[in-house]
Parts: sequence; structure tokens; C-alpha cells
Amino acid sequence: MRAPRPRAAGRPKRNPLIDAGIEHVDYKDAALLRRFISDRGKIRSRRVTGLTVQQQREVARAIRNAREMALLPYPTTGPRAG
Repeated sequence: MRAPRPRAAGRPKRNPLIDAGIEHVDYKDAALLRRFISDRGKIRSRRVTGLTVQQQREVARAIRNAREMALLPYPTTGPRAG
């Protein structure tokens, strides 16, 4: 079994919601939610975003609601063969 790699020395990962002063994530704020989805439309992981567990759940729920309201895209699988 491989030993875990130590975290690179430097500054700790910043929490973007705390930095922006946001306490509640709203599904209608598409500009904010776009920061947490990849170019293919997938929800980025906590490791990448730097959110807490509760914030990640709230963001994921808001992204799913925004997708239902057609504010954000659903994930794409790549070029369509057809």
C-alpha cells in the first residue's frame, strides 16, 4: 500500500464562500454556482473547491435545483455519436 503524500508546503486552501461573505447559497445565483462546476458541467469535489462538508452539500443541492430551472447545464458525456 502506498503511503499518503504530504500536503505541499504553503498557504492553506481558502474557502470561497467565507471569503465572499456568503452564509446561504441560493440556486438563483448562477454566477456563484458556476465556480463550483467544471467545464463539462460536473460538480467539483470538496478537495478542489475548499468548502466545508455542510457548504458542499448546500452548493450541490443549489446546483441540482438550478439545473432543474435551466439556469445551469447538466453534465455532458462528450461528443455525440449519431
